[in-house]
Amino acid sequence: MSFSAAANATWHWVGDRDPGDGALDQGFPTQGEAESWLGEVYPDLLAQGVRAVSLHEADRTVYGPMSLEVD
Repeated sequence: MSFSAAANATWHWVGDRDPGDGALDQGFPTQGEAESWLGEVYPDLLAQGVRAVSLHEADRTVYGPMSLEVD
């Protein structure tokens, strides 16, 4: 999966698989915006077969993998 966002958008999600629609190819300027976005779209990612994601700031893994599945 490639990540190509604007230079000021260093936060991005990496999934355990590519959802196929480019949803995870976007970047965010802050950690909070990245986390808010995930909170809105995680059901769609699950429907596309993504089961876990990791948050990255540039090349550094901040946390994850984190399951998207709710018990």
